[in-house]
Amino acid sequence: MSFPSAEQTGNMVEMEMQWAVKAMHHAETYMKLLKTVGGKNFKLTPIDDELYEDFMENFADLNIATLDENDFKTEVAKAKWREFMTKYEHRVNDYNFGTLLRIDASGDYSEENSMFAMRTQFYCIEIARTRANLNDAMKE
Repeated sequence: MSFPSAEQTGNMVEMEMQWAVKAMHHAETYMKLLKTVGGKNFKLTPIDDELYEDFMENFADLNIATLDENDFKTEVAKAKWREFMTKYEHRVNDYNFGTLLRIDASGDYSEENSMFAMRTQFYCIEIARTRANLNDAMKE
């Protein structure tokens, strides 16, 4: 087993900080759009309809209003999501980039109401929430 050198450790911390900044910027931008424009008035990807249909077919039992992290974090769930997302590797920008996802659709991003997810998971959940009118309350 090898351990990272001091130089590599410094780079990992910098990379984590860059990820955190990018993830927070993405979350803030998305929330501003929801609050000002409303989810029904913009598309997250050029293939929203396809993502939605595929997501609903493969994850029909997932509670999108209030997420359970076990639906994302168990080994079985990770394998199912990995297989699902791989189909979109060349079709969704940053398809497996880490991002923040609201746990409870009725709330804003916060430490208690956010979880780590992949970008494709974020798109699927948020497209489904919008189509189920769960993001309507966010518009000011």
